Amino acid sequence: MKRASSYLVAAACSLAAAALASQAHSAAPLPPPVAGAPALDYEFFKTRVQPVFLTKREGHGRCYVCHSNNNARFHLVPLSLGATTWNEQQSRQNFELIKRVAVPGSIDSPIVMHPLDEKAGGHPHHGGGQQFESQSDPAWQTLKAFVMGEKVASR
Repeated sequence: MKRASSYLVAAACSLAAAALASQAHSAAPLPPPVAGAPALDYEFFKTRVQPVFLTKREGHGRCYVCHSNNNARFHLVPLSLGATTWNEQQSRQNFELIKRVAVPGSIDSPIVMHPLDEKAGGHPHHGGGQQFESQSDPAWQTLKAFVMGEKVASR
């Protein structure tokens, strides 16, 4: 019985350490704002960034699956029943929520660096795995363009 209780204590300590590490990572401060950086563009977010969160990448789940059901700093509004994308009100809510992890003008924004593979310069931990293997990934480039202030081309 003594051995079993030692294993339980060790398991509890491991879980507690993992929880603290996770909290410390998710509560890390955002990079400072970049002076003179353009504001985040809602239309770019709605038309170019949101689809990134719904795209299935080989070997990974869609960002939406976890980020609509979690308590992490970055959270997405759940899709309406039967919907394949967000409606206008939900998109506006998502835009407000992404501001928690997107610093205008900062390539170090968590929305950009967190899902990028560590070998490509990304953050070392992302619960959903490193979604983007390199900085040349088109979806990663979209996230980067968003925080750097790119706008939807007007017609």
